[in-house]
Amino acid sequence: MQTMTSETESQSAPAAKSEPTMHLSPLAAKKIRAQIEQRAATQATAGIRVGVKGGGCSGLSYVIEFCDAPRPRDTLIELDGAKVYVDPKSLIYLNGTTLDYVDTFQQKGFKFVNPQQKSECGCGESFSV
Repeated sequence: MQTMTSETESQSAPAAKSEPTMHLSPLAAKKIRAQIEQRAATQATAGIRVGVKGGGCSGLSYVIEFCDAPRPRDTLIELDGAKVYVDPKSLIYLNGTTLDYVDTFQQKGFKFVNPQQKSECGCGESFSV
């Protein structure tokens, strides 16, 4: 399992080809921790799994589910104790994505801010890259 911390700092040295990664906003990390605590998960590895699956009118859909332990090839994204697991295939589509949390009049919940996303369906349930 690869482990990556979510950071917004850039390095001054030119980077070689880096591994795909995603990021967590501080508010998303806070909500993940709260939901894991509410679920009363006792495993130190408890977190959420995010991924991408085929389907929907635009071709791809985001998936979020609780996860008690990582799978062998998962990448761990962690911020302030919030753990997010991503499988290698999904990470290709999620590279550069920030998982955020929004709480507005029209929307409440986790939101994927994906720079690779080219379009989404009218209902917002699926997207294409």
